[in-house]
Amino acid sequence: MDYKNLLLEKKGQIAFVIINRPEVLNALNKDTLIEIKAVFDDLAADPEIRVIILTGSGEKSFVAGADISFMQPMTALEAYEFGSFAQDAFMSIEGNPKPVIAAINGYALGGGCEIAMACDLRIASDKAKFGQPEINLGTIPGFAGTQRLPRLVGKTKAKELIYLGEMIDAEEAYRIGLVNKVVPAEQLLAEAEKIAEKIVAKSGIALKLAKSAIDTGLETDFLTGQNIEAQLFGLTFATEDQKEGMSAFLEKRKAEFKNR
Repeated sequence: MDYKNLLLEKKGQIAFVIINRPEVLNALNKDTLIEIKAVFDDLAADPEIRVIILTGSGEKSFVAGADISFMQPMTALEAYEFGSFAQDAFMSIEGNPKPVIAAINGYALGGGCEIAMACDLRIASDKAKFGQPEINLGTIPGFAGTQRLPRLVGKTKAKELIYLGEMIDAEEAYRIGLVNKVVPAEQLLAEAEKIAEKIVAKSGIALKLAKSAIDTGLETDFLTGQNIEAQLFGLTFATEDQKEGMSAFLEKRKAEFKNR
């Protein structure tokens, strides 16, 4: 697929997906969402790619939100369909079998905060800003922000951010658990790549199963989650990587995983 609103770069086993609409601060319209879903579905099936890094083009914005000029004339039904489509596109990120790291280089507002929350890890530039400002436009988050935000920062803090519609800086986002790490702007991509390289060195099968255990288990009761974990834990013992990992530990050497 040829991408008009994205850039796709591959460096070894790491893919860089760059949302590329700098003239509108990388705001999301439907065409961009179509491309996001397509690229993450393609990368999920790419055997050469182990980790995906998502970022925005330019220095100002990761994703400034949904494209307001695109949304403003929508009917209620059209808005419902647009929100549902965006939710589906973001599930191609959250549900991707490969770890996804958001490298947040600037504004992550509205849909930008929501797409970042769909990623597994979030590394923020010290210049990044976060928020769900939809209330200021007479609406509410529509790309699963009301669902992911409280799961990440807690119900009360999520209500504060959504009710007030105010921006927070990267340090506050780190304090409340919205991001994993804050780094100087000039180090952002290098830090994201450094983390990605550490992940690449692990067993791809174990990473996939760990992600499934966490994400699936969180949507169930604790006892069901434990059972899911036990099943996936057991499944790793059918892999060559488990044999290699434990043998390497006992032999006091570095494991060389083959993702089998």
